Amino acid sequence: MFPRPTFFPGATLNFAENLLFPTQQVHPESRAVIAVTETTRESVTWKELRERVKLCQAGMLALGLKEGDRVAGYVANHTNALVAMLAATSLGAVWTAVSPDTGVHAVLDRLRQIEPILLFADNAAFYNGRSHPVLPKVTEIAADLSSLQAAIVFPTVSSVEFDVSSIPVPSGKAYDYATFTSLKSTSELTFNQLPPDHPVYILYSSGTTGAPKCIVHGAIGTLLQHKKEHIIHCSITPRSKLFYFTTCTWMMWHWLVSGLASGATLVLYDGSPFRYVDGFNPSTSVPDDLAMPRLIDEFGITHFGTSAKYLSVLEQKSVHPAPAGLTLDKLEAIYSTGSPLAPSTFSYVYSAFPSTINLGSITGGTDIISLFGAPNPLIPVYEGEIQGPGLGMAIAAYDYTGEDVSSTGEPGDLVCSKPFICQPVAFWGKEGESKYWNSYFDKFTNEKKQPIWHHGDFVRFNPDTGGLWMLGRSDGILKPAGVRFGSAEIYNVVLQHFPEDVADALCIGRRRETDTDETVMLFLKMAEGHRISPDLVDRIKMTIKKSLSARHVPAVVDECPEIPVTTNGKKWVQGFNLRVLVLTMNRVEGAVKQILCGINVKTSASVANAECLDWYREWSNAH
Repeated sequence: MFPRPTFFPGATLNFAENLLFPTQQVHPESRAVIAVTETTRESVTWKELRERVKLCQAGMLALGLKEGDRVAGYVANHTNALVAMLAATSLGAVWTAVSPDTGVHAVLDRLRQIEPILLFADNAAFYNGRSHPVLPKVTEIAADLSSLQAAIVFPTVSSVEFDVSSIPVPSGKAYDYATFTSLKSTSELTFNQLPPDHPVYILYSSGTTGAPKCIVHGAIGTLLQHKKEHIIHCSITPRSKLFYFTTCTWMMWHWLVSGLASGATLVLYDGSPFRYVDGFNPSTSVPDDLAMPRLIDEFGITHFGTSAKYLSVLEQKSVHPAPAGLTLDKLEAIYSTGSPLAPSTFSYVYSAFPSTINLGSITGGTDIISLFGAPNPLIPVYEGEIQGPGLGMAIAAYDYTGEDVSSTGEPGDLVCSKPFICQPVAFWGKEGESKYWNSYFDKFTNEKKQPIWHHGDFVRFNPDTGGLWMLGRSDGILKPAGVRFGSAEIYNVVLQHFPEDVADALCIGRRRETDTDETVMLFLKMAEGHRISPDLVDRIKMTIKKSLSARHVPAVVDECPEIPVTTNGKKWVQGFNLRVLVLTMNRVEGAVKQILCGINVKTSASVANAECLDWYREWSNAH
């Protein structure tokens, strides 16, 4: 499995061509995309989508975009974002995207590493009934990317006027989208035919140390894996209308847009899931718990994807579509991912939505841009369980000794013991190979002592049903409400902005068996002579929100007497950058995580100050 084997050597293909011209026949005048916001609706035919990609491709060619160049999007989930991705990959460039609600610090942590040539951005965002500025952040981002040759701004929120002349581009200039697409005219679309593993996407997986890791996914693995999951596991056809509530950052966006390759109509949505267009004033939206069920009925959505958190909120509010006159008669499946779906929510969904649907709790991730645990329309759905492994995915649960405990029903680490086509083709950068190894292959081996994939999830297989129970992360990655980020991102902000107050920090995601979601907890070891205070907590939360995003803000911030560290922990090093490196390398997050999640921990000899774990046990019992 490492190094990753080559699939279909000698073949060539173009990823974008397979999405724009699917093997399943589609009528050029039929709808390829329905793009929806809280206040607007847009319908795009296959013919129109191809024409829009051609215009965007022409602008890229005019600016000299080459195979392997990186094209970044600071964009929401709309048609222009899809068009830019298809245009970039049609020419052999590599697409990457970050949601515009992400703070400048977090964006630069990612984009500086991959050195994009082009940056596409929205002029503004519209969420929760009002517009939010984006261009001030675009200005900061563009100024800090020395590789950038052009910034292109979409008129995403038409009511917000903008001027691109104030955006600094180190090696070029900024364009509004209309000007960009008029730089050059071409008579037809170009599709560069490339090797199967040619990169198409860079996604970001935040670990517990350093900057986010840049995961590179290839054309053949992404395409075939998604088509397998869509056509076989989800029964998607050209008659299907596929929806997933997602940002362009999340891997589910990439999964969603691959639905074009199966001939499906995509329903792209950008906005709050709890607001619907105002019937009296279509220029704004109003609060509505039934906003998404109304959308399902409005467009005849057949496959509706969302997060476990969203379904949990509906359950808590006892939302039922039928009394509002919503039939949802075209709905075939509801998919839930991001975090485990609680058993009670299974019952709720089947009582509130048509009982004929396939409720698929699914799991996979950014690392594989797809699924390990997949839906299956041919077998029963059991409360609390993912139905089973994806076809061709040799997954199992291993205990800490490396023994396969899948058949016993005991919890263990999720592993995959055989190569699979959607393994990343690489990690970006000079240290990419070592990061790739350390991320997945340094923990478990098979019976031949060959390294196998370690995914970082706790999981339990049900020997009777073949289903999976997801029990949370087994590493330091945090996933509140299904949003994935690394503890290092929190440490970097806290230690940069509060060095006088905070000596060290420990950020942990807690999810016990009785919890419906993961709670992010930040423990602070205070600097000598300092104590935690409500004011400090508020300032830390506000700084994290501004530097990263609202999704990164810990739910609990508390003071602790000590941070557990490994026996090879280095001495204090003066200076922020080295300090962050040393501190993030040596924290023992896993032991504290297991304590907080109610798992019995055997203290390892590698913990230098193991006695401090007793404080976390007492804290956990009291909270």
